[in-house]
Amino acid sequence: MSKEKLRQAALEYHAREPAGKLSISISKPTESQEDLSLAYTPGVAEPVLAIAEDPSLANKYTAKGNLVGVITNGSAVLGLGNVGALASKPVMEGKAVLFKKFAGVDVFDIEVDADNPQDFINTVVRIAPTFGGINLEDIKAPECFEIEQALKEQLSIPVFHDDQHGTAIIIAAGLLNALELQEKSLGNIKIVCLGAGAAGIASMRLLVTLGAKKDNIFLVDSQGVITTDRTDLNPYKFAFARDTHKRSLAEVVAGADVFIGVARGNLFSEEMLASMAPKPVVFALSNPTPEIDPELANKVRSDLIIATGRSDFPNQINNVLCFPYLFKGALKAKARCINDEMLIAAVHAIKDLVHEEIPDAVKKAYNIKKTISFGVDYFIPKALDPRLRECVTNAVESAALNSNTI
Repeated sequence: MSKEKLRQAALEYHAREPAGKLSISISKPTESQEDLSLAYTPGVAEPVLAIAEDPSLANKYTAKGNLVGVITNGSAVLGLGNVGALASKPVMEGKAVLFKKFAGVDVFDIEVDADNPQDFINTVVRIAPTFGGINLEDIKAPECFEIEQALKEQLSIPVFHDDQHGTAIIIAAGLLNALELQEKSLGNIKIVCLGAGAAGIASMRLLVTLGAKKDNIFLVDSQGVITTDRTDLNPYKFAFARDTHKRSLAEVVAGADVFIGVARGNLFSEEMLASMAPKPVVFALSNPTPEIDPELANKVRSDLIIATGRSDFPNQINNVLCFPYLFKGALKAKARCINDEMLIAAVHAIKDLVHEEIPDAVKKAYNIKKTISFGVDYFIPKALDPRLRECVTNAVESAALNSNTI
């Protein structure tokens, strides 16, 4: 589909009556006078009084226990940048659709007109009693780190920035499988990450938690390699600063085992790929244009394993593999936060799924005629794999219960 045809189709899709992608439905009978007297006055007073006496009963008597707030200020929307709160609403509605479609989790999307991080934090804290969990979305770095940390400290419900941790989980799951195929281990490889925003920093943090050596990780932003002698670094970047004379991506990627791109398209050249170590792993995740085209990359290196953020190439790194089920597991456990144990549980649940036989439902959804199994073209689950709902949800719920987050 051409860009103009896609534009028209997308606008018509969103404008079709009723406008947008969401609606609110009633979950209890409202057909009789008795129904209405229970739904509202006078019957509604009873759950009000019960919750006032025991706040934990809100999950029993209201929708709170299966309700997530998808909240943004619109400062870093997809690849569109700072479009503002109102313009971000179609994306937040889309996120809500994914929560409901894949995990049966209800969402209110909240667009907060707040450029100042503290104003945003104050707003979310005040509306938090509505929700069982908070999914932060499309907030620019470094403010996103400050906002998430403050909300985690002030709230007793799960707070999760998907652009950070959702991306990190899928990258980690895919990378562990790719390294297995390349006969390499996480603790002994050199990793170069192009992009030092929310996704890049969170992904490197999680890989270190899983066993990667911090000294073997090189982070690169628009100014070059993150080094200890740079004076323009925020604390989150400085945590990954290296004492090295290398300044450019081309210099630092030579001999690397893994390249992860979460920056912009066409920034990773053929020459850079050619300079990598034997059996390299490349995750070119910018969308719609990857850091290097997969077809070109495979011509340059026959020993390559590659993933992208696109659905029309094998091995799509897609956050929908994770965030609906992560929240479903957290909500089921009535968790007070989302901790490292829950993130790691999600990583391994997603990682392990591709080692099982692919079900017919997935073959039908993707029009797959032949048998596919774990290998260079299938080392991350397909987004429409129905097994994700149970395996990731259960793994996260179990991790929450076992790590005393309730």
